[in-house]
Amino acid sequence: MRYVDLNASMTLPGGVVHGVISPAEYLERLPEFADVLPAGARAFAADPQHYDFHGPRCVKDLNLERISFAETGGENRMELAFRHNCWKHEEDLVIRYEGVTGYRLDIAAPSGIEPRSVVILDEILPHPDGCSHEIAFRPGTTMVVCRDLTATWVDIDCPEKPSRA
Repeated sequence: MRYVDLNASMTLPGGVVHGVISPAEYLERLPEFADVLPAGARAFAADPQHYDFHGPRCVKDLNLERISFAETGGENRMELAFRHNCWKHEEDLVIRYEGVTGYRLDIAAPSGIEPRSVVILDEILPHPDGCSHEIAFRPGTTMVVCRDLTATWVDIDCPEKPSRA
């Protein structure tokens, strides 16, 4: 990732804490390039809840559930589906990539014992083909280059969800 720091340091009253994640530099720079991002990518990246670690629409802690590929009208499409974390999210997330010109998947296959790939954070940047979207997981990463993307939050029923009373 270029601007999202997956190994930041933070000064607290008790001292310095290392190994924290921080989207601060990305959020500072986003206004510089947001206007050149395709419309769907811009809307997703600029959503105020996207990097709000306490918000229900923050991508942190989502679980990668499915990756699918398709071709429509000679254009490559890709879809990543993420399962909610009942303790944090109220919805699942589906990201559809249109006009995919490249992708890299560096993630471990679920073993049945290990949890699915859990999102640490992501970063959307302008690219000559439209945009690039990099997602860091525990463990691994994905990178998709596409014309544009559409992120859709899908309401779910979560019986394990704690009460917010």
